[in-house]
Amino acid sequence: MSPPILPISVTNLLRGRGVESERVEFKASWDASSTGPQVLRTICAFANDYHNLNGGYVVIGVAEADGRAVLPPAGISAQHAEAAQRWIRGNCNRLDPPYAPTLSPERVDGRLVLVVWAPASDMRPHRTPARSKGGESKYWIRLGTETVDAGQRGNLLRGLIDQTSRVPWDDRPERIAEVGDMREAKVREFLRDVGSGLLEEPDAREIYRRMRLVVPVNDHEVPRNVGLLFFSNDPAQWFRGAKIEVVHFAADRAGDIQDEYTFGGSLPDQVRSCLAHLRNLCSSHLQKQHDDIHARKWATYPVVALREALMNAVYHRSYDVDQPDPTKVHVFPDRVEIASYPGPVPGIRRAHLLPDAKIRSAAPARNRRIGEFLKELDLAEGHLTGLPKIYAAMSRNGSPPPSFDFDEERTYFQAILPAHPRDVAISAVRDAAHLRAAGNRQDARWRLATALAESRASPDAPALLRELAASRPAGEGNASEPAFLAWGVDGCADGWFYVVLDATGEWCCGVVESLGDILDRAQVGDRVCVDIPIGLPDATNPQPRECDLEARHKLNRDRDGKVLTVPAERRGTSVFPAPARETLEATDYGLASAINYRVTGKRLARQTFAILPKIRDADQLLRGSDKARSIVREVHPELCFWALNGRHPMSCNKRQRTGHDQRLALLARCWPGAEAARDEICRLFLRKQVGRDDIADAMVAAVTGRAKALKTLPAQPTRDAERLPMQMAWAEEDMKVGGVRG
Repeated sequence: MSPPILPISVTNLLRGRGVESERVEFKASWDASSTGPQVLRTICAFANDYHNLNGGYVVIGVAEADGRAVLPPAGISAQHAEAAQRWIRGNCNRLDPPYAPTLSPERVDGRLVLVVWAPASDMRPHRTPARSKGGESKYWIRLGTETVDAGQRGNLLRGLIDQTSRVPWDDRPERIAEVGDMREAKVREFLRDVGSGLLEEPDAREIYRRMRLVVPVNDHEVPRNVGLLFFSNDPAQWFRGAKIEVVHFAADRAGDIQDEYTFGGSLPDQVRSCLAHLRNLCSSHLQKQHDDIHARKWATYPVVALREALMNAVYHRSYDVDQPDPTKVHVFPDRVEIASYPGPVPGIRRAHLLPDAKIRSAAPARNRRIGEFLKELDLAEGHLTGLPKIYAAMSRNGSPPPSFDFDEERTYFQAILPAHPRDVAISAVRDAAHLRAAGNRQDARWRLATALAESRASPDAPALLRELAASRPAGEGNASEPAFLAWGVDGCADGWFYVVLDATGEWCCGVVESLGDILDRAQVGDRVCVDIPIGLPDATNPQPRECDLEARHKLNRDRDGKVLTVPAERRGTSVFPAPARETLEATDYGLASAINYRVTGKRLARQTFAILPKIRDADQLLRGSDKARSIVREVHPELCFWALNGRHPMSCNKRQRTGHDQRLALLARCWPGAEAARDEICRLFLRKQVGRDDIADAMVAAVTGRAKALKTLPAQPTRDAERLPMQMAWAEEDMKVGGVRG
């Protein structure tokens, strides 16, 4: 058998590695009358290369099932292999114009198969001869995994003919270069990396010809552009844009450049070096879960997404003389932007860049040979799979989705990968520490404040808020206020919604599944004010909680202690009787109500039953945590508003627009930034996630928590059987949160 002549690994070809399925066709056996015409049409289609994918392969002796090779192959006999080669050569000479594919008998698992390599032709379009006298010759193209007659598919034939005079840039000869400008060592390294048997060929010039890296011009050969791009030491001497520039922008308010790097050399070398550099951005983190033995893992940027975005840029850009700009990677504290020039080829629309976009047929690729080599090196993905892989990697990592864009003139294409939300905060804290160490405390505070404004709902926003509060000099804001964070917490559809306030009125917010998540983020010394009953009646002490009775009493009276004459203005009904602890495990309302009646003599309100899971969450947390018992306080939003309103109940229901506006106006007297905070929270969360009443209740709980001293109902609380205090906290109306904003 002749020595291997394919520039790729046959094993990888059969297993779908490096070559897309639409570029491979399998034939289980050989028969000149039936298989022959099918193979000839497919060779013609691959040579015409309608989508600029650089042709494809026909493998004879391998069956196909569901688009994959059936392995081990059945193979064909040596006689059939020889007959097939004679038939294919003879009939390819009958193509118009004639075309010569590469025929390579190969041994796979001890069986003989014939691989027909049909690269894109420089003489396209080709057509097969008529099958009968007076018949019509036909132009064939590939659409997906099908070989179709271009003349029977609308304007496809016109599109194919239009490509006749256009040889893709990477397949063109570079006449001012010499074959010696390519490095044999780099070519052989490539063949070794892809597992090609062509590595055994001793003559470098013969390797170049079989890899189609050179083209004859007059009486000598010159390298093709793809050969110089992949196998010369410095392709930028011919193609000025053939390099990658990485710029890191510092975290200061001017956005000054911090570091610059240029990656040159052959395209594989510059890509690998740049990827190694970008991997340093992909620090991994483990987040321990208070209620789960498994830690949650995430990275600043998933390596897969960075790699695919970079490969998309170097693969689909132009390296022609009119594109001197390098591929650019701009690294900001909260994102990475990768830009290439020009924009996508015609046929690609913005809708194609969206997640789950359905693309029935691909637009012709700009660089068929570049893409082929990158895929054979496992540096690039198959056609139309790169962007979906980026979306998937970002989603798995818990990162915001990427975005892709280009301008109307298609002068550039840009991919933006946002940093993981938690890393934005971590990066800001790290940068601020460096700036403070350098003596630049003002820029350190600006860095923290900017990061907080951009990520108020991040799980790490409370840490940013804490760092920002600690970085303020004495005398700024309410310096006399205690240096702690106040957490206002209210139940919402997705769990618990919280607002966190510091002494200056700076804030952040978020939604968590359990109170334990808040406890993980709060510190000893903070105040966590939560709208949930803490301390419950049970069989040993079934009496109603004194705090509930006193709260209802106060919320039904005016500031002079007189019962309100208009029943609709009484807010006492908003205080639900706390359930007996024995009801907490019940999942059925009838059962829960019966248990509560047996223990306390009272039926359970349906409103109370609806929040039993949250009462259970709080009860289990406080019973098992000393930290929780030291910092968590029960509040009731209507009691808090009563206190801030001069000990007078709010006149309108909180779910009415008027009632909501009244409460926000009252909050704004204590916290000047309350209305702006409310508006931003409404932008951050859907109303079905966090309602307006949830926002107001959490905000008033946080404002209450910022008081210098808290009062309680009753003033001398009792404790339940688990030693948890049964009390509600509130604060006087003359308190003030914030003054000068930090």
